[in-house]
Amino acid sequence: MASALAGIGWHMVGAAAAASFYAPIEKVKRWSWETTWVVAGIFSWVLLPLLISRILLADFFRFYSSIPAHVLVLTLLFGCMWGVGNVSYGLTMRYLGMSLGIGVAIGVTLVIGTLTPPLVHGRLGYLLASRAGHFTIAGVVLALLGIAVVSWAGHQKEQRMGIRTEEFSVGKGLLLAILCGIFSSGMSFAMDTARPMAVAAQQAGVKPLYAALPSYVIIMGGGALINFSYCFFRLLFRQELSLRRDLAEPRHVLLRNGGMAACGGIMWYLQFFFYAWGQANIPVHLAYINWMLHMSLYVLFGGLVGLALGEWREAQGRPVRLLWVGMMMIILAANLVGLGAAS
Repeated sequence: MASALAGIGWHMVGAAAAASFYAPIEKVKRWSWETTWVVAGIFSWVLLPLLISRILLADFFRFYSSIPAHVLVLTLLFGCMWGVGNVSYGLTMRYLGMSLGIGVAIGVTLVIGTLTPPLVHGRLGYLLASRAGHFTIAGVVLALLGIAVVSWAGHQKEQRMGIRTEEFSVGKGLLLAILCGIFSSGMSFAMDTARPMAVAAQQAGVKPLYAALPSYVIIMGGGALINFSYCFFRLLFRQELSLRRDLAEPRHVLLRNGGMAACGGIMWYLQFFFYAWGQANIPVHLAYINWMLHMSLYVLFGGLVGLALGEWREAQGRPVRLLWVGMMMIILAANLVGLGAAS
C-alpha cells in the first residue's frame, strides 16, 4: 500500500512538472518557436539524459553495447513515434483549439498507451478478471470522463474570452488529434520495450529508483531526431523564419531567451525523471497503470497551473465549476487505480 501511494505521489510530481514546463518557454521573446523548441530540446532530450546516465553508469559505453540490438532499435523507433506525435500536437491545436485538441489527443494516448502494453503481453485476462484490473479499467473510464469535462470547460472559457481558432475544422482537427494521440503513445510503448534496459541497469549496480533513466538516452534520442529535423527544416526553408536572425539578437536577449528555454527543457525532462521514480514504486505486474496516472494527472495539474496563473480569471462561473468537477473526477480516478495497485 505504502509503495503504491509513493508511486502515485511521484507521478504527481512528474505531472506537475509536465503541466508547468511551457510557462518559462512562453516568456521567450523575439525568437521563433522553432529556435526556442530546439534549445529547450537540447536540454530535455540530449544533455540531461546523457548526463544522468553518465553519472549512474560505471561504464557508459559498455552498458549500451551490452543491450540486445532489437531492444535498442525498437526503443529508438518508438521514441521516433512519440516524436511524430509531438510534432503533430501543434497542428491539432490549430484546427480544434487548445482545450478540445488537448482533450481528444490526451484521451486517445491515455487509452492506447495504458491498455496496449498489457494486451501485447497477453495480460488481457488478468485485466478483465482481477480486482486490480477492474479498478484500473474503472479509473481509465473515469479519467477519460474527467478529461472530457476539463476540455469542455476550457472550450467554454475560450468562447467567453473571445478566443477563436482561425482555421477551426472539426474533421481535420479530430483526425489530427486521434493521430497525435496514437503516435504520442509511442513514449509508453518505448518505456515498455526498454524494460530489459532497466533490468540491465540494476544488474550494473543502479538503484531500482533510477533504473529506468538510462533508457531515456535512446527513447528521447528518437524523439529528438524527429523534433530537431522538423524544426531545422522549417528554419532552413521558411522565409519568415531564420535561426541566424534569432541568434543575432543582443546578448541580453540571448541570455534571457536561452535561460527560459533551458528552464522549460529541464522541467520537461523532470516529468519523466519522476515518472521513473513513480514507476519503480508500482508493482511490475501493474506497470501499465503508470501511463494512465501520468496522463490524467498531467491534465489535472494543467488545470491547477492555469488557475494559479490567472488564465481563468475572466471566465468565472460555469466554466470554472466544470473545471473543478473534471479535476475532482481525475483525482478520484487516480485513487481508484491506487486502490487496485494496493489490493
